[in-house]
Amino acid sequence: MKPPKLGSFAERQAHSAEAKKALVAKFRAKPTIVDPEFEERRLARQIELEELRAQRIAERDAKRHESAKKAAERQALEAEIAEAMELELRAKQKAARDARYAARKQRRK
Repeated sequence: MKPPKLGSFAERQAHSAEAKKALVAKFRAKPTIVDPEFEERRLARQIELEELRAQRIAERDAKRHESAKKAAERQALEAEIAEAMELELRAKQKAARDARYAARKQRRK
């Protein structure tokens, strides 16, 4: 049989108490270390976020402006097409009216 590494009962008991203290110390709350640059980084992130928001707002405004411009161009084109169709319809109606008038004149002769 091997001789025990720790000699007496008192030594084993002391060693056990030290182990328990070490285990408890491992789970004990550590003191909080406050980073001195924490506020600076927070402000930098906040400024970066505000810049990003401003950039996105500008992009959205530009997109809306472009969309409104395209819509105005499309409306102008549609109005032009409608006017052209109206003129074409009136020309056809006038041609039909003139043809009827000419046919009536032909019958009277």
